[in-house]
Amino acid sequence: MTTGTAYLLVDVAGTDCVLPRGAVREVLPLPRLWRPPGAPTTLAGFLNLAGAAVPVLDLAALFGLGRPATARQALYRHLVLLHGESLLALMVDRVADVVRVEPERVRPVADGATLNGCVAAEIRLGDRLVHGLSVDRILLAEERDRLAAQTREAQARLAEWAA
Repeated sequence: MTTGTAYLLVDVAGTDCVLPRGAVREVLPLPRLWRPPGAPTTLAGFLNLAGAAVPVLDLAALFGLGRPATARQALYRHLVLLHGESLLALMVDRVADVVRVEPERVRPVADGATLNGCVAAEIRLGDRLVHGLSVDRILLAEERDRLAAQTREAQARLAEWAA
């Protein structure tokens, strides 16, 4: 039996990162998103998930990383739907695998050290280090409040079209 903590291994603009598997509700292929005018670049748009407006954050934009160079690479983008009080999805370039990591392979990282302060740990997978992301650090409190307001507006727009 394999031990250790389970993580979802993702590619964000060529940078390997992991998310705690317990924070992930579902992985979805990239659907068509609606992006309101004037939205910040980190907001890729909103997903209509069974009538609920789900904000989608572009992790590459949030981290200040580039995008894949070819349209072929863009075909593999995924949304990682997170558990939480409010619905939130993260757009990544690819979901690669679910991996189990022993505690001795995890080294904590100080708040604010890398990738917009979202990295909580450096994790050794084989011969490489990957960034262990903290879902709680992805947005600042002020950013969460603004995103909640935009989500309410998107939900109202969806409600106008409901039959």
